Amino acid sequence: MQDTILSVKDVKKTFATKKALFEKQKKVHAVNQVSFDIRRGETFSLVGESGCGKSTMGRLIDHLLIPDSGSIEFEGTEITSLSENQMRPLRSDIQMIFQDPYGSLNPRMKIQDLIAEPLLIHTQMTSGERLKKVHELLEVVGLRPEHGERYPHEFSGGQRQRIGIARALTVQPKLIIADEPVSALDVSIQAQVLNLLQDLQEQFNLTYLFISHDLSVVEMISDRIAVMYLGSIMEFADKEELYENPRHPYTKALLSAVPIPDPGKAQSRIILAGDLPSPSNPPKGCLFSTRCQYCTDKCRNERPTMYKISDTHQVQCHYPDILQK
Repeated sequence: MQDTILSVKDVKKTFATKKALFEKQKKVHAVNQVSFDIRRGETFSLVGESGCGKSTMGRLIDHLLIPDSGSIEFEGTEITSLSENQMRPLRSDIQMIFQDPYGSLNPRMKIQDLIAEPLLIHTQMTSGERLKKVHELLEVVGLRPEHGERYPHEFSGGQRQRIGIARALTVQPKLIIADEPVSALDVSIQAQVLNLLQDLQEQFNLTYLFISHDLSVVEMISDRIAVMYLGSIMEFADKEELYENPRHPYTKALLSAVPIPDPGKAQSRIILAGDLPSPSNPPKGCLFSTRCQYCTDKCRNERPTMYKISDTHQVQCHYPDILQK
């Protein structure tokens, strides 16, 4: 049994909207009572449409944002209440890979200086030791040591993402939060980066929180998957169980949009009707009630709780058997 490296319990985060003249200020519910555990050495994925709160959840875990309520524990240490100074020793254990491989790299710094920066902050290495480490990391991610003398604009998108991965690896992290790390890349390059992430996970015993909107990408790399909608987790399960037996209508709709490279197995696309609710004014009952074809009065008026289908599969739905095969 794998031990738990990260535990998220009932985390909530809201943002205040800009207040117009004669208008009451509203709160956007970005993350709403989210709970999950990540086991050491696994890849746990958060997936959902843009604006569902998955990236906000990643920033809450990395302490770039502070939750309104709830608990986030990393290796048994509650981190939500830590100050920046108290959090600093844990920064080397939790690293992020960002969506935009160009925007996350300082264009005025050489690659070797960008990768060495965390070593300068978190270690007592000499300049020679740092340079040696940088050259090793460049080779680990499929680049050459001489690439360290270049600047970010001299590299392709895939190469820049490899540089971002090398930078995240410098201080030997235990948990890496990968926020849409391949969404800006061509499909052929996506596969290369995903294969690299899997190889590095095995080589360095890494744990990933993988954030994506693309279920075909998530299928390639995940062990367990949580599906988010409007700031809340609708369903989570082991990868095989989720893809073979989705039990939430939203998950089913997302899976129907995944292209299948076999004309003989083509499936009909589920088009969601209704309106996407505003995060500042979520529905009273089930968050998905405005778009669900199976919606009843109970769905509109009562918020469902997580229903346990098995030890590895849970769904937030009043009628969890409606999609059962």
